Amino acid sequence: MATATTPIARRAVLADLLPAASTRLGTQVRDLALVVGGAALTGVAAQLSVTVPGSPVPVTGQTFAALLVGTALGARRGVASLALYLLAGAAGLPWFAEGTSGWAMPSFGYVLGFVLAAALTGALARRGADRSPLNTAVTMALGSLAIYAVGVPYLAFSLHVPLARAAELGLYPYLVGDALKAAFAAGALPLAWKLLGRR
Repeated sequence: MATATTPIARRAVLADLLPAASTRLGTQVRDLALVVGGAALTGVAAQLSVTVPGSPVPVTGQTFAALLVGTALGARRGVASLALYLLAGAAGLPWFAEGTSGWAMPSFGYVLGFVLAAALTGALARRGADRSPLNTAVTMALGSLAIYAVGVPYLAFSLHVPLARAAELGLYPYLVGDALKAAFAAGALPLAWKLLGRR
């Protein structure tokens, strides 16, 4: 016996509010520009970096940028953007934190986590999770958890330390900053939707 299913509502993300292209090629060019722009934004934000004493993982703006890119571009373009950031940096473009590049660094797992976080926050934004302060804060928190879910085990493996020690080095010192970033996003993204007159 067949059961009826209700399709999940697909909503616009902020990038969809840009003027539509008149041709398929124009749409592809616009999407490519958004992908490259998101990667570049993350690379620039990565240079806003503060060393944490005793930890190989600095506090940077790239985590916040990665979450915003995923949310604003949606899952497909967000994943493409953060994958471009990852691949270009791994290949030698010095736009990881503190102008570094390559994959042989303890903090590389966090960069891998950016791709997963973009998929998650982008998918949630498609369901309207960036329209209210509470939902936006939850979306940012879940995106941060996705980054840590990859970054902390990678850090443990890279440093040959137990997972609990990796959490001390690469998770606990950053929770307050993550809460502040989530609070900022919780105000900024719903405000952007309000100013654009779209709910």
